[in-house]
Amino acid sequence: MNATIRPATRADIPTILNIVNYSILHTTANYNYEPQTLDSQQTWFDEKIRKGFPVIVAEIDDRCVGFGSYGTFREKIGYQFTVEHSVYVAPDFIGKGIGKLLLADLITLARNQGMHTMIGGIDAGNSESIAFHKKFGFTECGIIREAGYKFDRWLDLQFMQLIL
Repeated sequence: MNATIRPATRADIPTILNIVNYSILHTTANYNYEPQTLDSQQTWFDEKIRKGFPVIVAEIDDRCVGFGSYGTFREKIGYQFTVEHSVYVAPDFIGKGIGKLLLADLITLARNQGMHTMIGGIDAGNSESIAFHKKFGFTECGIIREAGYKFDRWLDLQFMQLIL
């Protein structure tokens, strides 16, 4: 199963929306409660592109099976070389190497844009995501206890970073 990583287009937004909405409704990878709308996902996409941040997709047999992006970590000028990333994979493609391809490409893009640090905010109970990030050289750099609340429980937020 060979995936191609390419820049996302506006035509990919409905599939990106389906992937992120699955995550919202079924996982703690995203702390939103309500599914995104097509309009909100288009606004998200347009903002990323306007600010010069990538949105990439993984494609297999002309089907988008995952996406990734990064963007502003914090708004203050001193953080201009730090980005926070997200990688999402369609549920039927999790564990098939798609996330690895997306994250590797995001790291390369961030380096090429002159970024210095990449941050991941991960639900601390998601040991698979934490291990996944460690394989790329990310290190644990702090936990905010009970930072989120979803599915009737408090969630700890694990920050991980990679010095690019």
